[in-house]
Amino acid sequence: MSLSVGQAWLVLLVAGLFEIVWALGLKYSDGFSKLVPSIVVVVGAAVSFWLLAIAMRVLPVGTAYAVWTGIGAAGTALLGIALLGDSAHLLRLGCIALIVIGVLGLKFGGG
Repeated sequence: MSLSVGQAWLVLLVAGLFEIVWALGLKYSDGFSKLVPSIVVVVGAAVSFWLLAIAMRVLPVGTAYAVWTGIGAAGTALLGIALLGDSAHLLRLGCIALIVIGVLGLKFGGG
């Protein structure tokens, strides 16, 4: 399967969303002691890594990996605030914004 650059970016976005799924699933799995969240973690991680590998067929490895982790980190942090009551301190939100800016810079900076 051959992807265009635009398709590779879309695949990478979906891979990042699955990274958020498995990262949050880790919290809900309670140390892999709960079956359904544990299955969500394993499946989410597998899909996330698989899609990342597909996107890396077209995108530079450093750019793809940094964007993937950035989507996962920022998305997980924001959902941690929204769903789990994590701190929404202004400095923390500013740092999340810096991650998003970095991801956008990698996307639109020629990667």
